[in-house]
Amino acid sequence: MALLITDECINCDVCEPECPNGAISQGDETYVINPDLCTECVGHYETSQCVKVCPVDCIIKDPAHEETHDELQAKADRISAG
Repeated sequence: MALLITDECINCDVCEPECPNGAISQGDETYVINPDLCTECVGHYETSQCVKVCPVDCIIKDPAHEETHDELQAKADRISAG
């Protein structure tokens, strides 16, 4: 399942550089996560790095993009190969 940044985001800039897939970018009002690139850090780290560094805990699992660990791994493999 991809992650989602809620509107509680304070634009602190700490999550974007932590994403190994470049899935996080500045949106109109807050940072956003591209679900096509988010693997929850599967294939890179044991835990989601953006969640780990977020000071306001505004990064949650995106219920609109549910994926299994195997699906996340396959996505990570595709991203790293491309």
